[in-house]
Amino acid sequence: MAVETSVTQTSRHGTDPLVLGRRIRHARTSANLTLRQLADAVGSTTSQLSLVENGRREPRLSLLTAIAEVLGTTAAQLLSVEPPPDRRAQLEIALERAQRGPLFASLGVPPVRPGRRLPLDALESLVALHGELERRARASIATPEEARRINTELRLEMQERNNYVPEIEEIAEEFVRSVGYTGGALTHRMVSQMAERLGFTIIHVDDLPHSTRTVTDLENGRIYLPPASIPGGYGLRSLALQAMAHRIFGHESPKNYGDFLRQRQELAYFTACCLVPRFAAVTFLERQKAAKDLAMEDFRDAFGVTHHSAAQRFTNLATSLLGIPVHFIRANSDGALYRGYENDGVPLPTDATGAIEGQLLCRKWAARAAFTRRDRTTEFFQYTDTPAGTYWCSTQTGATTDAEFSITLGVPFAHAKWFRGRETTRRARSTCPDESCCRRPSPDLIARWRDKSWPSAKMHAHVLSPLPSGTFPGVDDTEVYEFLQAHAPDES
Repeated sequence: MAVETSVTQTSRHGTDPLVLGRRIRHARTSANLTLRQLADAVGSTTSQLSLVENGRREPRLSLLTAIAEVLGTTAAQLLSVEPPPDRRAQLEIALERAQRGPLFASLGVPPVRPGRRLPLDALESLVALHGELERRARASIATPEEARRINTELRLEMQERNNYVPEIEEIAEEFVRSVGYTGGALTHRMVSQMAERLGFTIIHVDDLPHSTRTVTDLENGRIYLPPASIPGGYGLRSLALQAMAHRIFGHESPKNYGDFLRQRQELAYFTACCLVPRFAAVTFLERQKAAKDLAMEDFRDAFGVTHHSAAQRFTNLATSLLGIPVHFIRANSDGALYRGYENDGVPLPTDATGAIEGQLLCRKWAARAAFTRRDRTTEFFQYTDTPAGTYWCSTQTGATTDAEFSITLGVPFAHAKWFRGRETTRRARSTCPDESCCRRPSPDLIARWRDKSWPSAKMHAHVLSPLPSGTFPGVDDTEVYEFLQAHAPDES
């Protein structure tokens, strides 16, 4: 059966849906047709065409062709990448975009509908005001933002791929099979054999340069790792695999910070694929899904990795191979978002640039609510109603030497049926990013303390830290070269 083509694919590479909608509206009003008349002529409904004209729905090619024929134009002209047809259309599009962004949502005020009755000078003023708000928001975070900007680009790229990279999956799968891996936890012995296949020997030392996690001696075929102080520890397998991945992907010295972060992303993905190989993971997860008993703690234990790694690895496989949209959150106990991913529409908080790092999560989300319970030995389950829908989440808390953190794996309500913990009766309601949800004190508290308190803000140590120079960002070349010289084999 033939599948009708959607304009969605076309617009991703050309026309913006808002521009397309305004071009259709301009052509319709120029033809003196009402929305009802056009809907009757093309066999559609006024509600559907209204969504199209407002850029909220992209018409199928057959509908677009019918619209173009009635309006005396062509689908190609409507899909043109040229600017909107007139100044008013340009302003309406700018206002729509501004009011759909996170900066406007944080204001907690109703949007202004840019209809025909709104005067042109009012449109000009509103767009100018939103532009100034955007400029000020960007200016306030402009200084150290290069890495955040690139991180955002990488996150959105992975979101488009459902966080799944089959090319790296295949490389890793072939690599682990070559040393006899069939399932369960990847052993240290297997990791050593993988290094040997690349011509390297793993050596543990206690004097690694402070700015490095590993050092690879390409001349003498050595990978230097920290001491094996924790037998069977996940971290050392991970570090060794990341060092090997540099060679497998043929990485060269990064030209800029963007190159550096892309390399780190490849290393992390390859390492996850080796520690939790696709063929073994999918077999395990499909069995658990069939039993409606998916649980991150079981997935974690089956492959001998951390809860963080298990939940994040689940996001690689869940959508593309199990048909489950998902989100992942790592947050600090103060509610700051440290790392996040979503392809299920959950409204992760962002700043004016679209970055999520450091943004505060809603106090009512499971990622923060989990810190309020006394017994944290087991996973915390919760349903949360949000402006984007209802989500089920499983959260596990933990601690480092510096702070507490939470790891959250969540799915839309319809997919909770596959997970252990779905029977929880805990439910919360969040209206964030509306600040009245949890970020504004009650009027009584404001009246009581506004003029009678002065909190002293804590400054993060990294705020004013410059990026160290070196062959690789953050690496002290002198220290590394002196280390290699000290550990090189005696050539005599």
